[in-house]
Amino acid sequence: MAGIGLGANLGKREARLLAAWQELATAPGLRPVALSSPWLTAPLGMVSKREFLNAVALVESALSPQDLLHLLLAIEARHGRRRDPQAQGWQDRPLDLDLLFYGDCHLEETHLHLPHPRLHERLFVLAPLAEILPDWRHPLIRESAASLCARLVRQESQSVRKSRWSHAVATQHPRRLSVMGISEEPTG
Repeated sequence: MAGIGLGANLGKREARLLAAWQELATAPGLRPVALSSPWLTAPLGMVSKREFLNAVALVESALSPQDLLHLLLAIEARHGRRRDPQAQGWQDRPLDLDLLFYGDCHLEETHLHLPHPRLHERLFVLAPLAEILPDWRHPLIRESAASLCARLVRQESQSVRKSRWSHAVATQHPRRLSVMGISEEPTG
Protein backbone atom coordinates (compact mmCIF):
# COMPACT_ATOMS: atom_id res chain seq x y z
CA MET A 1 0.00 0.00 0.00
CA ALA A 2 1.15 3.53 -0.75
CA GLY A 3 0.30 6.70 1.15
CA ILE A 4 -0.12 9.98 -0.72
CA GLY A 5 -0.34 13.41 0.88
CA LEU A 6 -2.70 15.84 -0.84
CA GLY A 7 -2.59 19.56 -0.16
CA ALA A 8 -3.62 22.91 -1.64
CA ASN A 9 -3.72 26.51 -0.50
CA LEU A 10 -4.69 28.29 -3.74
CA GLY A 11 -7.99 28.39 -5.56
CA LYS A 12 -10.77 25.88 -4.99
CA ARG A 13 -8.81 23.70 -2.61
CA GLU A 14 -11.46 21.08 -1.90
CA ALA A 15 -12.39 20.69 -5.58
CA ARG A 16 -8.72 20.19 -6.48
CA LEU A 17 -8.10 17.59 -3.77
CA LEU A 18 -11.21 15.65 -4.78
CA ALA A 19 -10.31 15.87 -8.47
CA ALA A 20 -6.83 14.50 -7.68
CA TRP A 21 -8.42 11.68 -5.62
CA GLN A 22 -10.67 10.86 -8.59
CA GLU A 23 -7.65 10.78 -10.93
CA LEU A 24 -5.82 8.46 -8.54
CA ALA A 25 -8.89 6.25 -8.21
CA THR A 26 -9.14 5.78 -11.99
CA ALA A 27 -5.43 5.63 -12.89
CA PRO A 28 -4.23 2.36 -14.44
CA GLY A 29 -2.20 0.36 -11.94
CA LEU A 30 -3.82 1.94 -8.87
CA ARG A 31 -6.71 0.83 -6.69
CA PRO A 32 -8.14 3.36 -4.23
CA VAL A 33 -8.28 2.19 -0.62
CA ALA A 34 -9.14 5.23 1.52
CA LEU A 35 -9.25 9.01 1.60
CA SER A 36 -9.05 10.86 4.91
CA SER A 37 -11.18 13.77 5.93
CA PRO A 38 -9.82 17.15 4.90
CA TRP A 39 -7.71 18.96 7.50
CA LEU A 40 -7.15 22.73 7.68
CA THR A 41 -3.60 23.76 8.52
CA ALA A 42 -1.51 26.88 8.73
CA PRO A 43 1.45 26.98 6.32
CA LEU A 44 4.49 25.22 7.78
CA GLY A 45 8.01 26.26 6.84
CA MET A 46 6.86 29.09 4.57
CA VAL A 47 5.39 32.56 4.80
CA SER A 48 1.83 32.71 3.45
CA LYS A 49 -1.53 34.07 4.56
CA ARG A 50 -3.32 31.21 2.80
CA GLU A 51 -4.38 28.22 4.90
CA PHE A 52 -3.82 24.73 3.48
CA LEU A 53 -6.39 22.01 3.04
CA ASN A 54 -4.71 18.62 3.43
CA ALA A 55 -5.72 14.97 3.23
CA VAL A 56 -4.08 11.57 2.90
CA ALA A 57 -5.02 8.94 0.32
CA LEU A 58 -4.19 5.25 0.46
CA VAL A 59 -3.84 3.26 -2.74
CA GLU A 60 -2.78 -0.22 -3.75
CA SER A 61 -0.22 0.17 -6.52
CA ALA A 62 1.07 -2.04 -9.30
CA LEU A 63 3.30 0.89 -10.34
CA SER A 64 6.88 1.20 -9.15
CA PRO A 65 7.49 3.99 -6.61
CA GLN A 66 9.21 6.02 -9.35
CA ASP A 67 6.29 5.58 -11.77
CA LEU A 68 3.83 6.51 -9.04
CA LEU A 69 5.84 9.67 -8.32
CA HIS A 70 5.77 10.58 -12.05
CA LEU A 71 1.98 10.09 -12.05
CA LEU A 72 1.65 12.41 -9.02
CA LEU A 73 3.77 15.09 -10.72
CA ALA A 74 1.65 14.81 -13.89
CA ILE A 75 -1.58 15.20 -11.89
CA GLU A 76 -0.12 18.27 -10.14
CA ALA A 77 0.82 19.80 -13.50
CA ARG A 78 -2.69 19.20 -14.91
CA HIS A 79 -4.05 21.16 -11.95
CA GLY A 80 -1.79 24.16 -12.50
CA ARG A 81 1.19 23.35 -10.31
CA ARG A 82 4.31 25.03 -11.65
CA ARG A 83 7.61 24.34 -9.95
CA ASP A 84 10.00 27.28 -10.11
CA PRO A 85 13.58 26.02 -9.84
CA GLN A 86 14.71 29.59 -9.04
CA ALA A 87 12.32 29.99 -6.08
CA GLN A 88 13.68 30.03 -2.56
CA GLY A 89 11.80 27.70 -0.18
CA TRP A 90 8.23 26.46 -0.49
CA GLN A 91 5.59 28.38 -2.40
CA ASP A 92 1.79 28.64 -2.38
CA ARG A 93 0.33 25.95 -4.63
CA PRO A 94 -2.93 24.90 -6.26
CA LEU A 95 -2.12 21.23 -5.65
CA ASP A 96 0.66 19.35 -3.91
CA LEU A 97 0.91 15.55 -4.03
CA ASP A 98 3.60 13.82 -1.98
CA LEU A 99 4.43 10.13 -2.02
CA LEU A 100 4.62 9.55 1.74
CA PHE A 101 5.37 5.83 1.83
CA TYR A 102 5.27 2.80 -0.40
CA GLY A 103 4.81 -0.28 1.74
CA ASP A 104 7.93 -0.75 3.85
CA CYS A 105 10.15 0.52 1.03
CA HIS A 106 13.20 2.58 2.04
CA LEU A 107 14.64 4.54 -0.90
CA GLU A 108 17.11 7.40 -1.13
CA GLU A 109 17.29 8.61 -4.71
CA THR A 110 17.89 12.09 -6.09
CA HIS A 111 14.18 12.91 -6.51
CA LEU A 112 12.54 10.28 -4.33
CA HIS A 113 13.03 9.50 -0.64
CA LEU A 114 10.84 6.88 1.01
CA PRO A 115 9.40 7.15 3.46
CA HIS A 116 9.03 10.91 3.00
CA PRO A 117 11.89 12.38 5.05
CA ARG A 118 9.67 14.81 7.03
CA LEU A 119 6.53 12.65 7.35
CA HIS A 120 7.08 12.07 11.08
CA GLU A 121 7.46 15.83 11.71
CA ARG A 122 4.27 17.01 10.00
CA LEU A 123 0.98 17.03 11.85
CA PHE A 124 -0.84 17.94 8.63
CA VAL A 125 0.22 14.51 7.30
CA LEU A 126 0.06 12.45 10.50
CA ALA A 127 -3.42 13.56 11.61
CA PRO A 128 -5.16 12.45 8.38
CA LEU A 129 -2.97 9.33 8.17
CA ALA A 130 -3.80 8.39 11.78
CA GLU A 131 -7.47 8.92 11.00
CA ILE A 132 -7.54 6.25 8.27
CA LEU A 133 -4.60 4.00 9.17
CA PRO A 134 -3.65 4.56 12.83
CA ASP A 135 -1.63 1.35 13.10
CA TRP A 136 0.62 2.14 10.11
CA ARG A 137 4.21 1.91 11.34
CA HIS A 138 6.93 4.19 10.05
CA PRO A 139 9.42 1.75 8.46
CA LEU A 140 12.48 3.50 9.94
CA ILE A 141 11.24 4.96 13.23
CA ARG A 142 9.02 1.93 13.99
CA GLU A 143 6.27 4.01 15.62
CA SER A 144 2.64 4.04 14.59
CA ALA A 145 0.96 6.96 12.84
CA ALA A 146 -1.29 7.38 15.90
CA SER A 147 1.71 7.53 18.25
CA LEU A 148 3.65 9.99 16.09
CA CYS A 149 0.53 12.15 15.72
CA ALA A 150 -0.16 12.16 19.46
CA ARG A 151 3.42 13.25 20.15
CA LEU A 152 3.11 16.27 17.82
CA VAL A 153 -0.28 17.20 19.30
CA ARG A 154 1.30 17.19 22.79
CA GLN A 155 4.16 19.41 21.60
CA GLU A 156 1.61 22.01 20.43
CA SER A 157 4.09 23.35 17.88
CA GLN A 158 1.67 22.83 14.96
CA SER A 159 -2.08 23.09 14.68
CA VAL A 160 -4.56 21.30 12.47
CA ARG A 161 -8.34 21.36 12.42
CA LYS A 162 -10.28 18.39 11.17
CA SER A 163 -12.91 19.35 8.66
CA ARG A 164 -15.36 17.44 6.48
CA TRP A 165 -15.98 17.28 2.77
CA SER A 166 -18.78 19.65 1.72
CA HIS A 167 -20.63 16.81 -0.03
CA ALA A 168 -20.63 13.03 0.04
CA VAL A 169 -17.34 11.55 -1.13
CA ALA A 170 -16.54 7.90 -1.69
CA THR A 171 -13.61 7.69 0.72
CA GLN A 172 -13.75 3.99 1.62
CA HIS A 173 -12.58 4.55 5.22
CA PRO A 174 -11.45 1.28 6.82
CA ARG A 175 -11.77 2.95 10.25
CA ARG A 176 -11.45 6.32 11.97
CA LEU A 177 -9.34 7.57 14.82
CA SER A 178 -10.39 10.42 17.06
CA VAL A 179 -7.37 12.57 17.83
CA MET A 180 -7.88 14.43 21.07
CA GLY A 181 -7.48 18.18 20.96
CA ILE A 182 -8.25 18.57 17.25
CA SER A 183 -11.50 20.30 16.34
CA GLU A 184 -13.72 19.53 13.34
CA GLU A 185 -15.23 22.15 11.04
CA PRO A 186 -16.63 22.27 7.50
CA THR A 187 -14.39 23.33 4.60
CA GLY A 188 -17.12 25.24 2.74
